[in-house]
Amino acid sequence: MFVMELTYTAPIEAVEEELDAHIAWLDGYYAAGIFLASGRKVPRDGGMILAGGVSRAEIEKIASEDPFTLAGVCTYRITEFLATKTSSDLSTVRENPGA
Repeated sequence: MFVMELTYTAPIEAVEEELDAHIAWLDGYYAAGIFLASGRKVPRDGGMILAGGVSRAEIEKIASEDPFTLAGVCTYRITEFLATKTSSDLSTVRENPGA
C-alpha cells in the first residue's frame, strides 16, 4: 500500500486551474480500485492519496500522469507500507508479509 503525499510548488491559483483535470484523474483510479482515499492537507499546501494493489513502479507512473504533476504545480513523496491491520472496510487490501 502507498501513501502519496502531494506538496504544491505553485500558487494555489495555478493549482485551482488544474483541479478539474486532477479530479477526473482521481476518479479514473478510484474506478480502477487503486485509490482508496484522498483529500487536501490542512493547511492547504497539498494533498494525500491512499492507494493499493499496484507495484512501486506502477504507483510512480500513476503519480507522473497526474495533471498537477504535468502542469508542474506539485511534487510527490511516495511512502510504501505493509497494511497488516485495517478496518473491515479495507480488509481486501490487508497484507500478510509472513505468508
